[in-house]
Amino acid sequence: MKSTRDAFGEALLKLGSLREDIVVLDADLASSTRASAFSEQFGDRFFNVGVSEQDLVQSASGMALCGKVPFACSFAAFLVTRAFDQIRTTVAMPGLNVKLVGTHGGITVGEDGITHQATEDIALMRSLPNMNVLVAADAVAARELTFLSAEIEGPVYLRLGREPVPKVYENNERGFEAGGGRMLKEGDGVTFCTCGIMVYEAISAAEILEKQGIKAEIIDCYSVKPLPEQLILSSLRRTGCCVVAEEHNVIGGLSEAVARLTATEFPVPMRAVAINDRYGQSGSPKELQEYYGLTYREIVGAAAQVWALRRRS
Repeated sequence: MKSTRDAFGEALLKLGSLREDIVVLDADLASSTRASAFSEQFGDRFFNVGVSEQDLVQSASGMALCGKVPFACSFAAFLVTRAFDQIRTTVAMPGLNVKLVGTHGGITVGEDGITHQATEDIALMRSLPNMNVLVAADAVAARELTFLSAEIEGPVYLRLGREPVPKVYENNERGFEAGGGRMLKEGDGVTFCTCGIMVYEAISAAEILEKQGIKAEIIDCYSVKPLPEQLILSSLRRTGCCVVAEEHNVIGGLSEAVARLTATEFPVPMRAVAINDRYGQSGSPKELQEYYGLTYREIVGAAAQVWALRRRS
């Protein structure tokens, strides 16, 4: 297993060797965000602004105006909340080519506790016009989404995690696109729309459901904004029901994005496996996943509920 932040650090180093317009900024957390390798190799293109995410974002905006492609890195909980005003005003409003990288996303940062756990970051970033929101399911996805972020012309928020995660994609996987998603498993019983660490939980849930005669279709919605709408809708027309699984507050994240899509385009029974409008707390990643109901077991239970009510036409 490998963490998405480790894969990001390696991809950032590769980008730096390929493109001289890539610059990296960090808020005194380079060893944690894994931007440190870039700083060692390309010291003249790395900027530690200190413990000030507000300055991090504004400095990145200035560099974007000078034609650079800045990656601004910090913990998701600090980057999105402390610097939301600067992100909104100096990045999103003018549509600048700034890449915001929030590591340690979700509750699985462990014992650091509530202040370090970003459970509202996707909601905040989704709310901003011009902002692309990407979430990595594993190390391969993190690598490819880092490359994709550099290719997208405009603001990007890339959410990464702290802990090593199981492998979802093969090492040679390519073809991640802006506004895209990836069909990981086909089925006609229930649609799983998921992202981040919950992708693997959905895969585990699908294996159990298959033994019960329910074939799940799994979509990695790695682009939460823009959402892969046609991919989701085509799946819903086959299955007639949906479960959304995410390591985020149920309010404002992938769950609400999918719910809005289904409500307006193709209503189906839907359940969300997410954090039910609560803050995090201290604990090991495994303990917290269990406590907040972010495991394959909750996905299996939700799938059984919507499958019984599925739309048949």
